[in-house]
Amino acid sequence: MFLRQITDSSLAQNAYLIGCQRTGEAIIVDPERDLDRYLQVADDNDLRITGVAETHIHADYLSGARELVERHGAVAYLSEEGGPDWQFEWAKGNPNARFLKHGDVFRVGNIEFKALLTPGHTPEHLSFLVTDIGGGADEAVAFLTGDFIFVGDVGRPDLLESAAGQAGVMEPSARTLYASLRAMADLPEHLQILPAHGAGSACGKALGAVPSSVMGYERKFNAAFREALTSPEDQFVQHILAGQPEPPLYFARMKRDNKLGPALLQDGKLPTPQRITADQLGEWIKKAAILDLRADRAAFAAGHLQGALFTPLPGGKLPLAAGSYVDEDASILLVVENEAHVEVAVRQLIRIGLDHIDGWIPAAEALAATSFITSYPRIAAADLPADATVLDVRGADEFASQHVNGAKNIAYTRLAARFDEVPTASPLHVHCAGGLRAAMSSAYLASRGREVVHVDGPFAEIPESMKS
Repeated sequence: MFLRQITDSSLAQNAYLIGCQRTGEAIIVDPERDLDRYLQVADDNDLRITGVAETHIHADYLSGARELVERHGAVAYLSEEGGPDWQFEWAKGNPNARFLKHGDVFRVGNIEFKALLTPGHTPEHLSFLVTDIGGGADEAVAFLTGDFIFVGDVGRPDLLESAAGQAGVMEPSARTLYASLRAMADLPEHLQILPAHGAGSACGKALGAVPSSVMGYERKFNAAFREALTSPEDQFVQHILAGQPEPPLYFARMKRDNKLGPALLQDGKLPTPQRITADQLGEWIKKAAILDLRADRAAFAAGHLQGALFTPLPGGKLPLAAGSYVDEDASILLVVENEAHVEVAVRQLIRIGLDHIDGWIPAAEALAATSFITSYPRIAAADLPADATVLDVRGADEFASQHVNGAKNIAYTRLAARFDEVPTASPLHVHCAGGLRAAMSSAYLASRGREVVHVDGPFAEIPESMKS
């Protein structure tokens, strides 16, 4: 059996290529849209991808399952659990779609996959036990857990309400998750846990940076999993719902598109934005969402194209920022420090359904066009004025722990949805815990015509006399 974890660090997302080396057949589990990576790994190992499986309808990225089925003839293995509102509608009637219920088994070559219904994160969620029949095994070696069990955490049960807008389902989902986790009490300790996400994902609040684990270890040391196995249900529900970060706006759109069917990439290829020149900037500033991919937030504040968003490519913040602030149909212009960053950015953007990446320009050339350059002030956290109008863009749990007196709290991922709640006083001093989230928020607010001051530096450096 061949098994390879293929990771997208920008979304902390894991897909799994599993192949039977005897027959040459392989399956990809939970793929993103840019398939060339998976196809290349398969080809390099004398495998061909004949199947694709989804653990659930994803909220944080667009799936590549439809692309594999319709362009490459793969067979899709998809959940038919969860009720009528949680079906893969794009695959209904497709002859290459196989719909699975709890306990259903299928094979790819000599590898067996058994679907287990593991709801809580979503109602239709399946996890897959993997057994290497061709290798002589009669027990599963791995458990593809999707967003059910992570290393160090479990999938958050609040997204149907906090991201998809289904009021009143958060607590029932947490109780369902409790029951699903308890149902795992008797699975073998040696079973490898292969999760769909790692540290940095917004699909949990305490995910570990270790890429995989084993069932016995997680039952002992994964705090949320252990609590489900050993504590009363009400206690688990209270703890699992507390402190979950506010999801980006684009999560609701991903749920919709993955259910109805993500748009196929044109000719199955990545978009190829055109290289524009400084004398074209005037027309692009009027029509495009401008994403400045530079990492230096101080340099951005000191000078950037009018209307530009600060969406740093390093550190994986581009999808979160763009997904929170850019409309899905917007034409996009990239401002890059290095031409090699263009393809990296295109991949990250199409994974969240921002497909209209139409142009790019080097940052040095853009900044030389001084008639199109603007800026906003930036101060140290220690210099926050006592009488400032303050917007705190940290999460609600951070704000509840301690905050600046009189500050308004709106998480940076929710600013577009709650723009009408942003204080109207000018200037508006924007802060977070360290400066990065405040930088992205300041740029967004400035692009919407607000007068901002970026408060850059640790929250701890704001005078204690100003906090409560």
